[in-house]
Amino acid sequence: MNYLRDPLAGKIPVTVVTGFLGSGKTTLISKLVRHPEMNRVAVVINEVGEIGIDHDLVASSSENITLLSNGCICCSVRTDMQETLRDLFARRTVGEILDFDRVIIETTGLADPAPVIQTLVSDTMLEAQYRFDGLVTLADAINLPSQLKNQPEATKQLAIADKIFITKTDLIASPEIDALRAQIIQINPHAPIAYLTNGVIEPKELMNLGLTSAKSTSKTLDFLGENSPSTETEKYLGSFVNAHSSQIKTASIRFTEPFTWTAFSAALELLSNLRGPDMLRVKGIVNVAGKPVVVQGVQHIFHPPVHLDKWPSTDQDSRLVFITRNIPAELIQNLFQAVGSVSNAGSQAGI
Repeated sequence: MNYLRDPLAGKIPVTVVTGFLGSGKTTLISKLVRHPEMNRVAVVINEVGEIGIDHDLVASSSENITLLSNGCICCSVRTDMQETLRDLFARRTVGEILDFDRVIIETTGLADPAPVIQTLVSDTMLEAQYRFDGLVTLADAINLPSQLKNQPEATKQLAIADKIFITKTDLIASPEIDALRAQIIQINPHAPIAYLTNGVIEPKELMNLGLTSAKSTSKTLDFLGENSPSTETEKYLGSFVNAHSSQIKTASIRFTEPFTWTAFSAALELLSNLRGPDMLRVKGIVNVAGKPVVVQGVQHIFHPPVHLDKWPSTDQDSRLVFITRNIPAELIQNLFQAVGSVSNAGSQAGI
């Protein structure tokens, strides 16, 4: 019997919602906080006043926190996200606010979402209490093509997303929607894509996008992007290149030989040191001496590895997805194979 503690159990899941200016984040949040299923959810936004909450929906309000009658907690960002999340948890602990069990964070339209994700991982206190549950990106169907040409952050928001919603599709023709969808798939072939009209959404569509448990289920494959209908070509054969920004590449790489953790982490550290700012997102499952280990990271910051209780399918190869800025798939593959070969040779020689 396996008595190993699940390292993700009991942590508060955090979903980050991003999107360029005008993509519909404020409309989404204003509809979301009114939903009856948002009880015990804390929503972190830039300004509570921006989402236009009616007074009859407010149960109580103090400093930067507003409690709605449906049990949803709206919290304005203080000096920075780190302090805001620490303050929320402290107030929850002493009973000053409801015992929320989920957090949704809205980023500003021009913000790079990567630092928010990195904050959850690099801060020891936050990492002990919260777990990253996914990045949701809203894409403006009307303005996205020009944003991708002129605003690098718009491309990055799509590239590192776990799920993408295309908004304002009611304002353009079907052929344009299909072309936009194909364009997004070129940037991020593994993220599920859905459509959003007037900000109307079920809260569950934003939840459980991350790795929820070390217990392996079909949802583990969902997290890895292996059940995504967006990827129409065979997976793990090479790299997809964004036609609008030849620098953004998705390298989906498979390794048939198991790694030692020393070898794999050494290769990852070397790649991070050499090209950390260009490693936008890394996610995958690694065969470490026959055991499945899930790894994920944003740029040079990586979540603690999660050792699964078993393989989620019969496929026991290591499969990794690297979304990068101009890092060739061959360079990544050769680096990991070289380090792995050196490690295996050392093990056989008794080193």
